[in-house]
Formats: sequence, structure tokens, C-alpha cells
Amino acid sequence: MKYISIILLAWMTFNRAGQDLYVCKNARINLFSSAPIEDIKAVSQTGASVYNPTTGQLGFSVTIRSFQFAKSLMQDHFNSDYMESDKYPKAIFNGTVKEPVDITKDGSYPITAEGSLSVHGISQKRTIPGTLVVKNGVISMEASFMVKCADHHIDIPSIVFHNIAESIKVDVSATYTKYNPTN
Repeated sequence: MKYISIILLAWMTFNRAGQDLYVCKNARINLFSSAPIEDIKAVSQTGASVYNPTTGQLGFSVTIRSFQFAKSLMQDHFNSDYMESDKYPKAIFNGTVKEPVDITKDGSYPITAEGSLSVHGISQKRTIPGTLVVKNGVISMEASFMVKCADHHIDIPSIVFHNIAESIKVDVSATYTKYNPTN
């Protein structure tokens, strides 16, 4: 809730009050790394997102420590050795959905979000393809993309080079509800 409040406050600063905003407090974000020795999977179900269908503005935020791994040792290494989660606690995307979407009509809309992805303290411009689905007034969004560790200065020691891929697959799934400031 804390992060959604921060995102909303930032959005309210730049957007006119009263515009329809949609929020998601439990976006699911999967990480997958395939390497010769082992595959590594992690999931967070606490991502926060805000979408403004009028302007196309889209924001995501996830706490790095919220990712859960099958092996606790992997999770410890992820947070302390690679992501430095105490120093860089969140990954954030701020951008715009380029295609206009009529949220009053049910349908599946291919979309492209352009913006900045900040991971490990390094921001990179990204163009992320995805799908926005409107069904019975419910908006959901899915996206899948690759992130190179080197793009965000995430160093992989040579001793574990065969354990961790140079690029991580990221899958995002979010279902939105209309923002109600009284909730």
C-alpha cells in the first residue's frame, strides 16, 4: 500500500486531479534465467502499478526483496550479491502506452509501453510489447521482455557464470481496479 500511495502521489503531481486512474496492488512479476547448469525462477506478487487510460501513462514498482525463490540460498545471493537490495530496494518502470485503448469496449489490444526501467540504480529506455485486455470493465495487462544484467550494472562473478544467464526473462501480469481515493 505504501508504494501505491507513493506512485499515486507522484502521478497526482503531474496529472490533473479527477482523471480516471486504474491501480493494481498485486501485480505478478516472474523472473526466469536459463543457464547451462540450472534454471532460476523467482516470483513477486506484490508489484504496484498505476495506469491512466486517458493519457496512456503507466507506472510499475516492485520491491526487490519481494521476489521468492525455490531455494533460500538463491534468494540470499540474489538480494545481497547481485541486486544489492538494501542499496537499490525497488525496480521501477515509468512510461506511456503508445496505442490508444478504448476501455469502454471489451477486447484484447496489443500495446507498446515506452519509458524508463530503473533496476539496480541504473535507468534504461525500454520499449516493451504487451497486451491489454478489457473484459466486463476489468482491465488487465501482460508483458514479457528480456533484461540484460549488464544494462543495469548487475555483475555476475565468473565463478557462477554457468549458473546465471546474461539476460533475465521478465513476465508481468496485472489486473487493475478503478482508483477510489476513499479506499
